[in-house]
Amino acid sequence: MKQIAFLITGLLSMAVSAQYDYKDSNMIGLIGGVNQTTMFSDGIDIKGGTGWNAGLSVRGNFYNNWDMVYTFQFSENHFKVATSNAIGVPQDVDYTMSGGQISLQASYKIIPRHLSIEFGPALHFQGKLEYERDKKGNIIIGTPLMAEQLRDISKFNASPCVGITGGFLNFRANISYQYGVLNTFEKVNKDYGSHISGHPGVLNANLILYF
Repeated sequence: MKQIAFLITGLLSMAVSAQYDYKDSNMIGLIGGVNQTTMFSDGIDIKGGTGWNAGLSVRGNFYNNWDMVYTFQFSENHFKVATSNAIGVPQDVDYTMSGGQISLQASYKIIPRHLSIEFGPALHFQGKLEYERDKKGNIIIGTPLMAEQLRDISKFNASPCVGITGGFLNFRANISYQYGVLNTFEKVNKDYGSHISGHPGVLNANLILYF
């Protein structure tokens, strides 16, 4: 939590400093939106789901038609895993992955103040999965794992991200896609000797209010 607080303070400081010099191209923004998560998996059957995003973004003038965009975002991502209950009846179990993300994006201004494309890396930090606890004893189809054993996922991931942003000076919409390069279930494999994988592909649609 101290690291997150330090990051937010740093972003705010950069934004205030930037606004003082370049009010037309250096701004701080509030983010809100939705995400669609597809977990690309091997060894288990996973269906995607819709979640939400909220966060803080700092857009700063870098060089000529280039901006840099610093973002801290909190997200909830949802997906379903195919399982069977004690009598063999198939049931999907809903999982929620909550965490924070920091990213640094290069932004090329196609139309200054109105349209740009972004690309760059994002780092993710997440806790244990939340799930339907009344189904904790269900068996994940294709594995010997129970639904509750999928909870303790890897705490860190990284992803390349690409997106497009359009709108007006103080209000813009952003659509982006990112793909997690690390196996979300690597810790599960180490703990239980399983051989499953999951790489989150996330489509984000956010609105950004700059001031």
